Amino acid sequence: MFNIPINVRRVAVIVGIFVLVFIVLEFNRRLEELNMLNEQNDLVSTQATQAIQTQYALQTTVAYANSTAAVEEWARTDGHYIQDGDLPVVPVGEPGSPTITSEEPDPVPTPKANWEVWWELFFGE
Repeated sequence: MFNIPINVRRVAVIVGIFVLVFIVLEFNRRLEELNMLNEQNDLVSTQATQAIQTQYALQTTVAYANSTAAVEEWARTDGHYIQDGDLPVVPVGEPGSPTITSEEPDPVPTPKANWEVWWELFFGE
């Protein structure tokens, strides 16, 4: 048929170039995957650090809530209890004086701009 002279050196160079291109492309793909995995690792590390800090804060809150200082604080502020030696003061009015009532005016609604009305209409709030 066709008698084409095959130069072994040329074939080896062409095959070598193809192999080299394949190796470079594979190396590039692996580098991209490594960068993606490093970013995910940084994200997970940040989330884990935040979770640990939240756990420490909650443990501190629980430790304070179980202490006597928290009980005393609640008793004096919310429970309206007094300690021995305290002199409770209860303000009372003069006998026969009218009671003081405070009437708060109704809050005046602030009008919204047209763009805010349209924004709520399309996107909700």
